[in-house]
Amino acid sequence: MRARLGRDVTLTLVTSLVLSRLDYCNSVLAGLPASILAPLQRVLHAAARLVNGLRPHDHVSPTLKELHWLPIKQRVDYKLCLLVYKVVVGHAPSYLTSCMLTTVTDVPSRSTLRDASSRPQDPSEIRREGVLRRCPSSMEPVDNRIQASFQALLKTFLFQPAYCCCECF
Repeated sequence: MRARLGRDVTLTLVTSLVLSRLDYCNSVLAGLPASILAPLQRVLHAAARLVNGLRPHDHVSPTLKELHWLPIKQRVDYKLCLLVYKVVVGHAPSYLTSCMLTTVTDVPSRSTLRDASSRPQDPSEIRREGVLRRCPSSMEPVDNRIQASFQALLKTFLFQPAYCCCECF
């Protein structure tokens, strides 16, 4: 069946059906031991084998590297880092923003800092103070470019140690 679909169609189907499920709510997996993550890593390996038509015992690391797929542990780290980034810049839902950020004025030992009283209380104010002052009419495209750049750099940061050393899965 895979031969009839072709590699591109198989890759699209695997990405939308398998990888999306692996990435869904995977931030709850943060900090778990490798033994718990191993079954998910095996699913990722099976998906890579399916896309490239590899046999069950073929080495899968080169395929994962070629597809630019992060291992499960790094996928979890990526998701968490992106979530924290969105909280800091004010793109996260309010229920996350309100419970994850503490202003300097709310920390008793830090409230006496020189500029603690001038710090914004709301993360969206942080964004407004710095970026909106410079380009109020084109805020959204700037945010999208900055986030895309952050995501690319983050993936590169997580990808290099995962595949550039002699460590095998």
